[in-house]
Amino acid sequence: MKRLLSALAFAALTAGCATTQQVALDQAGRAGYCPFMGAALCAKLEPTGEPSRFSSGAPDTSRALLRYVDANAKWTTYNSVMIQPVTFWADDDSKISPKEQHDLTNFFHQTLEKQLGTKYTVVTDPAAGVMRVQVAIDDADSATPVLRTISMLIPQARALATLKFLATGTYPFVGSVQAEAKITDSMTGQVLAAAVDRRVGGGALRTAAQWQLGDAENAISAWSQQMADRLSSWTSGTAKP
Repeated sequence: MKRLLSALAFAALTAGCATTQQVALDQAGRAGYCPFMGAALCAKLEPTGEPSRFSSGAPDTSRALLRYVDANAKWTTYNSVMIQPVTFWADDDSKISPKEQHDLTNFFHQTLEKQLGTKYTVVTDPAAGVMRVQVAIDDADSATPVLRTISMLIPQARALATLKFLATGTYPFVGSVQAEAKITDSMTGQVLAAAVDRRVGGGALRTAAQWQLGDAENAISAWSQQMADRLSSWTSGTAKP
């Protein structure tokens, strides 16, 4: 019993604070991870490590689950970005309606513009020194709002939700989203970097009563910040890929 209580306390103090958490990708086989970027580029992706079940505090935005970086890319020559419209890739039986798909892709594009705009000049035409940013959502699942709220706010239900987290690494009734990104030279088309990642809702109490796509939006916000911070560190020369 003491061991169980200790485990529950540890989970509550770590993952219980996060608004979004990284989880394993949702497709079997490497080719299924990236329908947008294609098989040739997808085959170049390398794993960066398994997601941590007990990631504490703010969302871990340090790395995607799979990534590729061109070792010969001259990052410090880039000072602007061109952001392509975000697309939604899913099977016909996706649980996300066409309107929700439209809302998510618009939100993703706006968030990318906001975050990248703090680091770069955002342009609309190819030119020297411009990176082309292409992002796609590979389907998503919505949260179950009422059950999500109950599972997080009522003490007995919260305890059961924490037990599920300990057993599976995720909380019940949360939403999820998987996405891939490709960064290319806007003039030559050279692929500079690519990545695939998947996130689900975390255990933060402040997200208990959000709408059904709130978990997906939290993941999108984390990814957009991750991209802006990581690219900025490379193009400024303060960090290496």
